[in-house]
Formats: sequence, C-alpha cells, structure tokens
Amino acid sequence: MSWHPFAAALAAFTSLTSAAAQAPVPVPVPVTDVEILDLQNERHDRMTIEVMIGEEGPFDFLIDTGAQATVLSRSLADRLELFDRDSATLVGMATTQIVETTPVADFGLGSRSFHIRTAAVVDGVNIGGADGILGLDTLQDQRVLLDFGKKTIAVAEASQLGGNNGFEIVVRARNQLGQLIITNARLDGVPIQVIVDTGAQGSVGNMPLLDRLRRSKVIGGSEMTDVNGGVLAGDVRLGRQLELGRATVNNFPILFADSRPFHTLGLSNRPALILGMAELKLFRRVAIDFKSRRVLFDLPAGVALESRGDFGRFGT
Repeated sequence: MSWHPFAAALAAFTSLTSAAAQAPVPVPVPVTDVEILDLQNERHDRMTIEVMIGEEGPFDFLIDTGAQATVLSRSLADRLELFDRDSATLVGMATTQIVETTPVADFGLGSRSFHIRTAAVVDGVNIGGADGILGLDTLQDQRVLLDFGKKTIAVAEASQLGGNNGFEIVVRARNQLGQLIITNARLDGVPIQVIVDTGAQGSVGNMPLLDRLRRSKVIGGSEMTDVNGGVLAGDVRLGRQLELGRATVNNFPILFADSRPFHTLGLSNRPALILGMAELKLFRRVAIDFKSRRVLFDLPAGVALESRGDFGRFGT
C-alpha cells in the first residue's frame, strides 16, 4: 500500500541543556483565573495557540507537551531584537545540536506572564513555519486541557477545570525531567511506557518495542525532520491495539526509529512509544495534569478508537 511521508519539520520533543537553563519565573496571577484559549488548526493539522511577547503579537506557537524547552523561530527572535544570545544543547527527535538561546522577559499566555531565562532559537522551517513552541517550562504545576470538540485549550489548576469529572479514563504517570510518562499501557500485548506528545503529528516507537513486535505488518518507510533540521528515518508498522487503562486505540501507524528522546528519558532499553496528535485527537478531550501526574481521557461515542494514519509533509 502507498504511504504518505511521516510529518517532517516536527517540533516533537526538545530538551534544552545549559548551565544557565532554568525554569521560567511566572508573574503571579489571581488563583481564580482560568485560561481558555482558542486552538487553531495549523496548516499541517497540528494545534497552535496565540501568545504575546511584551506588547508584540499575537504569535502562533505550537503546543508541545514533548518539548521541555520553549523555542522561538529565528525570524521572530530577530524581529523582536532579542539579541542577548547564549548557547545550549538542544535535543531533537533525531539529533543533538548546539543552538543559540535568548531570554524572553515578558512571555504572555492569556493573563499569565513568564520570564523565560533560556529559550532556544531555531530556524522556522524546522518547526513548520510556526513562530515558536510552547514547551513544558511554561506548563509545569498546571493542568493542560485539550478539548478537540470545542477546539480550545485551558490552562489552570485541576480544581478550577472541574477536577476529574467527566473523564472516563484517568491514568497515572511518572515524572521524568518534567515529562509525564504513562507506565500502565500495552501495545499488542506488550507492556510499554507512553510519552504523550502534542508536538508530534504521529507516533514513534523505539527499537526494544520493535524487537517485541517483529511480526507486525510493515506498511512502508518514512522519515521526519526534527527541530534541529536532522532527519529521522525508519520503517512504519501497524500497531493493532494500544491499551491506555480502559481506553483502546486500534490500527494506527508507528514509525520505528532510535530516537534520541528515548535515551534522554532513560527509555532506550525498554519498549516505549511517543503518542502523537493523530491518535490523541481521536479522543474528545485529553487533560495532562503535571501537578498530580495524571493523564485523563474523555472518550467519544463508540467503544474503541481507530486511527486513519493520515500524515502530511512540511515544506514545498
């Protein structure tokens, strides 16, 4: 069967390492504030939200729960004259590279304002032409609620968003370098670790998982370009059933490759999967609660979920 190339220019999973790298400093806002922001369908069917930087904007930033660091496109950093540059190591899906960084003094997400001490600066083509990536450094201790039916994202304390009411599936996760990893999951009967990554258009499996699923059907080969411009290539196989607690996702494509995030998170020797947006959007709502270390799923009508595996490619 024919296979559309796996999403290139993926922002998915960026990790920033620097002696100067620190979490952003939030400017306190009233506890009653709940940010409900409109999700926009970015041209490659990923989700973006609008942010302000100082008095400038709004700018379109990708929502990436697999990215530890906030990222700015080089054109935006230059436009805002953020020339107080340093350097740090940026870990992408395929490569590790020294990149420029810059502080962002007034990064606005709704009514919240952050001082980001170290934001990576990358070429815009490597993040699909977006203005930047909203990373985990701006989302810690919050619940991020993606409502695909209403096309909104809410960022607030869990109690302000109704707690766990209305969610059929609540899955515990562990925290590793700020990233939530679901440990109670199985793929085709194999126990796996799952990283929920809203910056990845599709799902990526590691080599230990491939070793356990050698009999799975190969449906093609593909590649992706990471935030550094490096290329990750591998075979695409069909995952027949992913179990996340009581929820299942059936028949979805997985690119298998020795991706660097698995090593960064200590998952290079055990079966693991990066779960991308193509599968997350099959749910009505997904909540990622960093404070309580839980991922919550609200099922649509129907018993099981099936992915179409419909991917596109960035660039011309």
